[in-house]
Amino acid sequence: MDVKSVLNNIKNKGLKETIRIRQDRERRKNNLGLKEEIIQGIIDDSFASQKEKYKKYLKKISEGDVTEDFYENELKSIFIKHVFPRIYNEEAKNAVGDKAVFMDRGRALSVSLAYMYKYVRKNTEYEIKKHKLCIRRTSNEEYYEKAKEYIRDAATAKAIFICTANDLMSYITLRPETTYIQLWHGCGVFKKVGLSTVDKSFGKSAKSHEEYPLNTHYSYVTIASPELSWIFEESMGIDKDAGIIVPTGISRTDEFFDQEFIAKSYSKLYEKIPHAKDRKVILYAPTFRGDVATCTTPDVLDIEVFAKELGDEYILILKHHPTVKALPKIPEEYEGTFAFDMTRGHGMNINELMTVADICISDYSSVVFEYSLFERPMLFYVYDLEDYIDERGLYYDFDEVTPGPLCRTNEEMIDYIKHIDERFDKQEVVDFKNKFMCCCDGHSSERILALIEDKE
Repeated sequence: MDVKSVLNNIKNKGLKETIRIRQDRERRKNNLGLKEEIIQGIIDDSFASQKEKYKKYLKKISEGDVTEDFYENELKSIFIKHVFPRIYNEEAKNAVGDKAVFMDRGRALSVSLAYMYKYVRKNTEYEIKKHKLCIRRTSNEEYYEKAKEYIRDAATAKAIFICTANDLMSYITLRPETTYIQLWHGCGVFKKVGLSTVDKSFGKSAKSHEEYPLNTHYSYVTIASPELSWIFEESMGIDKDAGIIVPTGISRTDEFFDQEFIAKSYSKLYEKIPHAKDRKVILYAPTFRGDVATCTTPDVLDIEVFAKELGDEYILILKHHPTVKALPKIPEEYEGTFAFDMTRGHGMNINELMTVADICISDYSSVVFEYSLFERPMLFYVYDLEDYIDERGLYYDFDEVTPGPLCRTNEEMIDYIKHIDERFDKQEVVDFKNKFMCCCDGHSSERILALIEDKE
């Protein structure tokens, strides 16, 4: 403060308050200096080496105990707003190489990323880097440390592939030589997502979306059909004339047209469940309920009744959403004989399970879009339809758009399956497929790779 300001403050606020204002300004100035020191330290080294300094800094600016929320918010701010942009800008001084980067926020590449990874590795000479950040499977500090290495690689990549929304590049200006492709993890969408869920109980707030935008800087978002463009425009906040949303088809659906993949899927099934050779397969693949971080899965399918009514002709495979932590237990009497949970482990992913399934039971999950490519029967177990619509919201009138019966009870599903030969309307599924999956023809990956090559 200059002399005039000091005198005015003494006159208007008193000497004691003037001293406090001065001290407060000095404290903030010193804290900003410490923050810059910490940021530079994190860039040059690991967060672990800066942790004690960082905690002292937080205590100073909070003027008291540091709450967990305060700590997490400040940690996020430092990395996303400061550390990542500076790392990216420094690394971007180097030339872009023939390098493709694949980033999944989970602990393994999703099916969407895994297939494109294999395709790029097989059909190009690119150096390939995989980054698995293990969100919610590790501490926040370790997550951001892993993300640092992803940002370093992204800065000199010819192509970056991701499959879920994330805020890691919110404050980064992407260099023009890089093609940044959002493959997305589902082929279609029933339930509202992204900006369509602003300020809902399970969604992010408008303020959070503004401060940490989730879908920024994309070169392209690949989708299964032009019919779906408006949904991705709305949910990601992308202008319809930007040329970013492209109906190339979805990379991972190419597997469904690969005879070798189909044969291997059946071989896997029979290796794991030998008596499946003499049974038909019902796949139950519901989506989660609630917020992603604390989500649950339905536990209303009556396995005992299904086994008693359908066990002579079918087996049941359950594949719950991968983000769900607590899985319903299969009754001991039917586990490993009639019912099999392949949510985690057991060596078969959702693409393989859809390939071998004779019937798919789902709900509001995008899995039915992919499954329609097989033109097989599907049922929608929507015991909570009205509640789900009220809480989550859907993009379409569910009754009009779904290519199969909407069932409220186990008895309805069992009755339909027992009479499936006369009740299943294949044309209904074909029409659904032609509307929502028309660009998935076994050549989607080829078209996606061309987006990168054509940019040169």
